[in-house]
Amino acid sequence: MSYKEYWDQIFKQNKDMNSLITSYWHDYSNMGTWQFWLVISLLVLPLILLYFTVDRRRIFEVFFFGYTVHILWAYLDIFLQRYSFFVHTYFFTPIFPHALNMTASALPVGFLLLYQYCLNHKKNFLVYTLFLSAVFAFGFATIEALIGMLEFNKGMNQFYLFLIDVGIAYAAYFLTKFVKKIRRNE
Repeated sequence: MSYKEYWDQIFKQNKDMNSLITSYWHDYSNMGTWQFWLVISLLVLPLILLYFTVDRRRIFEVFFFGYTVHILWAYLDIFLQRYSFFVHTYFFTPIFPHALNMTASALPVGFLLLYQYCLNHKKNFLVYTLFLSAVFAFGFATIEALIGMLEFNKGMNQFYLFLIDVGIAYAAYFLTKFVKKIRRNE
């Protein structure tokens, strides 16, 4: 197959996939379903909570940390979704990543508030992260899987999800510390 033939085939398959996902959303994940409203709640409620609880004295540091969690989780979720390891079966809209409610709100806000709590109370973030990651992976993800909101495939399971949560939170933590150190040295 030539270069142009590959891209023609990719564009055709992509169009067919987008059409299929849009049809699925209209049939099973639209505004008339309880799953849609659960997805919206997981997108909006953490952001409302964040608005009232964020430490405004450290807002840039705390938001940098949360933004880093968001970006790392969003890119990793695109990979996991594309290769069907971890699939969110109900979503806000077919044009956004399917796990937007989790990667842009629930997970970043959860870890951000934990980071803020540990900073303000001089607690060990690395240890507390293990507990929150366990709650997200073994608690929330298990419930989501039981009610059909997500599927684990190809050997993916809650333990791997736990490790991913820990890895992302630790990466965001150390990147935030690195940026703070650079800022102090200026």
